[in-house]
Amino acid sequence: MAAIQISNIQKRFQSLQALGGISLTIEEGEFFGLLGPNGAGKTTLISILAGLSRADAGQISVQGHDVVRDYREARRNLGVVPQELVFDPFFTVRETLRMQSGYFGIRNNDRWIDEIMENLDLTNKADTNMRALSGGMKRRVLVAQALVHKPPVIVLDEPTAGVDVELRQTLWQFIARLNREGHTIVLTTHYLEEAQALCNRIAMLKSGKIVALDSTAALIKRISGSQLRVTLAAHANTVLPDALRSQIITHERSADPRQFALRVTDSAQVETMLRELRVAGCVIEDLQLLQADLEEVFLQIMEGAK
Repeated sequence: MAAIQISNIQKRFQSLQALGGISLTIEEGEFFGLLGPNGAGKTTLISILAGLSRADAGQISVQGHDVVRDYREARRNLGVVPQELVFDPFFTVRETLRMQSGYFGIRNNDRWIDEIMENLDLTNKADTNMRALSGGMKRRVLVAQALVHKPPVIVLDEPTAGVDVELRQTLWQFIARLNREGHTIVLTTHYLEEAQALCNRIAMLKSGKIVALDSTAALIKRISGSQLRVTLAAHANTVLPDALRSQIITHERSADPRQFALRVTDSAQVETMLRELRVAGCVIEDLQLLQADLEEVFLQIMEGAK
């Protein structure tokens, strides 16, 4: 049984087609990345998954439970960390987590609440009123709220947006542990280095449609493996020869007209490029060969997706 089964989900807001037929299977125990630019449809899809919005067409199930017909069980199997900092200003951190437990009919949950607070470095804020917390601390409480009922599926919608490096490291250590223990994790993030380090498989969305879906390693491998960054000396020819112009990575253009980023698909190509530069009378001032990462893959796919 899939942890999340998404079948032909469509959603329109007046003239805007937010989701144009999304189909996706996320298996139990996966650490899955859902990536895309702002407005791609990620948060809309998560809202439908959490039962906060209704799709115009299609179905979603969580652990086999339809999010519309069997909302209560679907929601019991799901923990969602939203983008927005939504909190009740009248309660302490511990009271907030106890109430969240009560929403799922869970009593005497203090041992697990204590463990969550310890892992998210919230213990010394347990009796602090929510309105007195910093933005980063409030975000930690949102994560804790999503985990109080020990859901098998956890969705993190930009969980580290605008927070400090310490929280990011603390959070990922805890979430990685939960994943190792069998929890399914779905992550949306603009920090692509996080997605590359954590996610086993990734779907990329653009304009409400999936434009790439594969393992992280396969995505990086299938998009050109490296780039050659060249700075040409000012005392010689600084115009790139025509034979190399098709290899320019456009989104890597520098303000310095002597600097170029060239796409490299295999190591033998580097020698050919250097020969073309020599023949054209170019003198290399600086040279770097860089391996492609998920950010490079993301930008190439978004550039090419229509």
